[in-house]
Amino acid sequence: MQQANTKERIILGIDPGTAVMGYGLVKETGPRIELIALGVVKMEKLDDHMLKLQRIFEKTVALIDNYNPDCLAIEAPFYGKNIQVMLKLGRAQGVAIAAALSRNLDITEYAPRKIKQSITGNGNATKEQVAAMLQNLLKFKETPDFLDATDGLAVAVCHSFQRMGTATKSASGSKKSYSGWDTFVKDNAKRIV
Repeated sequence: MQQANTKERIILGIDPGTAVMGYGLVKETGPRIELIALGVVKMEKLDDHMLKLQRIFEKTVALIDNYNPDCLAIEAPFYGKNIQVMLKLGRAQGVAIAAALSRNLDITEYAPRKIKQSITGNGNATKEQVAAMLQNLLKFKETPDFLDATDGLAVAVCHSFQRMGTATKSASGSKKSYSGWDTFVKDNAKRIV
């Protein structure tokens, strides 16, 4: 039985890319997370980089308008050997962020290593390991055609885990959130050795 005061939140996660953009949406109800949707936006057939950016913007706005998420969690571009690739990924990320800003969403960025760490416990996990953990966690059997879809989903789940990780039960059994170590230590002085 769901309590009337249990907050719900829909999180859109995006793994930006210029060939394939992965996305996933989850609904968080208290401590529970359930899968809403996941998929990819393919752009391999578009030759013009600006058209790819336009497709990213339009698809991100369409996802927001269709699912009404409360926030966007997005993967940060990683530094590779090719600066041109990083520049293109940064543009793709920026366009997705601009789409979310156009709909007044809160945005949080996560490093790829942080996402893998929060899902699998290993910051060096493979895309396949992340996908398998998400299938187990969210109880879906379909294997997406592209691991970019589960990468987008991983960003959304990572964002959900960050909020849940900052709450702890108080003596009365209700959840309490802490803004930092100082408030946690103050409220839990007897737990310090």
